[in-house]
Amino acid sequence: MVIFSTAAMLLYCVALLLVTSRLFHVDGPNRTLVTGVSAIAVGLHGFALYYAIFTQEGQNYSLTNVISLVNWIIALSFTLTLSRLKVIIVLPVVYACSIISVPILWLLPSHIIAPLADKPEILGHIILSLMAYSALMIAALYAIQLYLIQKKLKDKKAMMSPAMPPLMTVEKQLYHLILIGFVLLSLSLATGFIFLEDMFADGKGHKAILSIAAWFVYGAMLWQQYTVGCRIRTAVIYSLSGSFLLSLGYFGARVVKELIIS
Repeated sequence: MVIFSTAAMLLYCVALLLVTSRLFHVDGPNRTLVTGVSAIAVGLHGFALYYAIFTQEGQNYSLTNVISLVNWIIALSFTLTLSRLKVIIVLPVVYACSIISVPILWLLPSHIIAPLADKPEILGHIILSLMAYSALMIAALYAIQLYLIQKKLKDKKAMMSPAMPPLMTVEKQLYHLILIGFVLLSLSLATGFIFLEDMFADGKGHKAILSIAAWFVYGAMLWQQYTVGCRIRTAVIYSLSGSFLLSLGYFGARVVKELIIS
């Protein structure tokens, strides 16, 4: 696993350098080259995750493994769409987070074994939760970019770079991602209510409550956008608030339990 992790980390670094060195160039970075390098990095990252998560005792869904898995899903999504993606300003953030998330698999090992081979409904709930969280974290990155582009447009002294994507394009993609994430989050909550008997048990209730609160935030955002319209500042606040609630719900208690108390 260490070999795969090290190789993936180095290739993510190469992809990061390729993107940042020509991020605001008129022609932008060489997308074919970046896609090739990042695809190999994502593949190696996937191998490292496989060996970290799937053990002889069961599936290891520790905090570090889940963080790395979410980063892998985000990196994979951007790699698959890079050739036709108009928005690349968030790529350095994606690759930088991936660089950090790979070595923690073996630098900060922890174990939460959950044998799920005979529980496909629980596995489905976990997959939906990870996909929802990943989609909404990508949306948070788009929201930050949307805010930066609007701020740059308002600054009359600043010249817009030819590589800067149109504001309306980023805004449209943001709402598409929020809608996808909202649907996945809805399915995740529904499967949780149906299949998890201890969803509100001691030590787990905060996750459900904060996830439901995030669901209401994203629902309010979509309702406002499709009825009266959302200002960009309001959309950014909605997006970041929802992502904060989800992150706090899932990772807050686990950080204390796995990295501080243990």
